[in-house]
Amino acid sequence: MSDDPRDARPHAEPAAPVGRLADPWFLVNAEPEAVMALLDTASGPAARLAASVYRASEDLHRDATAGVRRQLLALDAARYGDRELSARITAATVEGEPTAPWGVEWATGSQLDRSLRRIPTAHTDALLAVATAVLDGRPVAVTGGTDRTARVWDLTTGQQIGRPLTGHTGQVCAVATAVLDGRPVALTGSSDKTVRVWDLSTCEQTGPPLTGHAAAVGAVATAVVDGRLVAVTGSSDGTVRVWDLTTREQAGQLFTGQDGWVYSVATAVLDGRPVAVTGSSDETVRVWDLSTCEQIGEPLTGHEDGVRAVATGVFEGRPVAVTGSHDETVRVWDLTTREQIGRPLTGHDGWVLSVVTTTIEGRPRIVSGGEDWTLRVWDPATGTRVGEPVTGHDDKVRAMATAVLDGRPVVVASSQDGAVRVWDLAPGSQAGAQPAGHTSWVVAATTGVAGGRPVAVTAGSDRTLRVWDLATGRQIGRHLTGQDDGVWAVAAAVLDGRPVVVTGCQDGTVRVREPATGGQVGEPLVGHDGWVTAVATAVVGGRPVAVTGGFGDVRVWDLTTGRQAGEPLTGHDGDVNAVTTAVLDGRPVAVTGGDDGTVRVWDLTTRRPIGQPPTGHTDRVLAAATAVLDGRPVAVTGGSDGTDGAVRVWDLTTREQIGRPLTGHTGAVNAVATTVHDGRPLAVTGGDDGTVRTWDLTTGGQAGPALVFPLPVRAVAVAPDGRLVAGFGWEVAVLARR
Repeated sequence: MSDDPRDARPHAEPAAPVGRLADPWFLVNAEPEAVMALLDTASGPAARLAASVYRASEDLHRDATAGVRRQLLALDAARYGDRELSARITAATVEGEPTAPWGVEWATGSQLDRSLRRIPTAHTDALLAVATAVLDGRPVAVTGGTDRTARVWDLTTGQQIGRPLTGHTGQVCAVATAVLDGRPVALTGSSDKTVRVWDLSTCEQTGPPLTGHAAAVGAVATAVVDGRLVAVTGSSDGTVRVWDLTTREQAGQLFTGQDGWVYSVATAVLDGRPVAVTGSSDETVRVWDLSTCEQIGEPLTGHEDGVRAVATGVFEGRPVAVTGSHDETVRVWDLTTREQIGRPLTGHDGWVLSVVTTTIEGRPRIVSGGEDWTLRVWDPATGTRVGEPVTGHDDKVRAMATAVLDGRPVVVASSQDGAVRVWDLAPGSQAGAQPAGHTSWVVAATTGVAGGRPVAVTAGSDRTLRVWDLATGRQIGRHLTGQDDGVWAVAAAVLDGRPVVVTGCQDGTVRVREPATGGQVGEPLVGHDGWVTAVATAVVGGRPVAVTGGFGDVRVWDLTTGRQAGEPLTGHDGDVNAVTTAVLDGRPVAVTGGDDGTVRVWDLTTRRPIGQPPTGHTDRVLAAATAVLDGRPVAVTGGSDGTDGAVRVWDLTTREQIGRPLTGHTGAVNAVATTVHDGRPLAVTGGDDGTVRTWDLTTGGQAGPALVFPLPVRAVAVAPDGRLVAGFGWEVAVLARR
């Protein structure tokens, strides 16, 4: 029997090897190494799109089963806007794999990036530094992080090379690379006050650490001075030091004069002489002659906060420095005249933590990364941004470096989420068109009707509500704005015969909106002292009400009058994160969960607690939904108590837990929804582990395999027609029962 798994297919395979990329069966069932070998040879729209789809979540499905790979590939094809390819991938046969209970119909692609590689590093915490080099003819990245290690990665395969570089007793805050005595080396600076030199071929430290700084070493660069390789290091002790890497001795006097931490160092050649450019917490940029160890001219001023990042380059024949700052700007400086070139480059929503200079399609470009999780590309000639912000990182972009991969210039970026991403930023480098959506976390979802069509309404920390046509996946109208901060909760209701949604906002308000028009109904409902993190709706005494949870209390609102009904419901010891409603013994009730780990039941008519709160969760209760099981009302709750009991089912009549906790999630459960399928009550849960799980409430077991998502799941909802809405990262996906 052939070793090629494609030989088992009942249909003919494409003749050309690259044509296999357009074959869903091959993408799903072939060994990942066989598919990866073809990705860089993809040509033509279909093959390039398939390559992009395969790479999007490759770090998750490379070692997964074919069934999980099929589901993720179908999801990512939908995120690229190709629902037909998504459907064909879903239909691909997988021998011996159970069928997932849901199949993807459409998804947004806001966080799809143009990365050629996504490298899931083995670092156990945030990445703080990255540099690139060439090792045995292959481009590599060297990363450093808060786990006190540095690691070397093959940028072509995404695999770690050799052992971790261990020895530092503090965080690895800075990394640089060079060639010393004909061998590629890495230099690492640490919060342990030392600089260490590593042979990249052997992954061994060479010589003793460089010591002398009195505080953390947060910046490292290299240069050649008088024919000798030197390291230039900056520290939070306010000094810059130069080290002869051959003798391991400090070269010349140390630089002083910086009134604050030295955040960043880069080197350049100015008028034929090697120089260092430093950025400091004192808001200045300084230029130093490395031959004389003297400052050149006065400090460069203009930034209004600490200068976190420095890079150097040559634009239009003149040496320049590019700086990024806590003042959220990027600035370009002429190193010859020591004057700022043009206006500051603005657009980042947060500190600028990293900058590099590069060439894209023959044109000089600046790339900046920041606290807002984005990369931005700038044209230094015009001082304008090129294209839209590049999204895809799941946390702050802490460091960047440039490299050449497959003959194309790329930017290697590391972030606080512990991952390394490799970006080809040339226009048109990415196949497919990503359907747009939220620009920050999707944290809540509900379903309803707008304009006679079934819709999903999603809420985001980007301060918007978005209404989606469940069938087509198209956004209906413009996103709904008006609140002063993020939207953290949403629920549907009917008010005066028309569908509305009720939102809980970070600005402490509760708002009622018409999803069909986007209009706000009445004035905001004000009373919460802090974020409103949970919303549910009910009918009490024939009038629609909203029940909201926030910082320490639960409030009930009459939606007809726009006023609070009675006093707040108090009893939780801490924030209330979850609210749902039900009917118990013919009376409307609310079920709430909070930071105190308790679940509480409230009579909405009398606004008094019913019995003692059920206990069992060992940490915060984050989500709740209700259902009917064997004719009795139950609540399903999810929390942050991990695998030991993050999902629990409660009998609302007795307020006792039913059976054992539903285990399977490996992280916090952020969202719970309930539905009925084939007459059986089901619960659907989504969590930080990036999975959505379906539970049969009758048996207490999981119904079918988990759905895997490339980002944490913070919102789930089930429509009356059985469609599942999931919010993962910044994205929204809709799946149908299979």
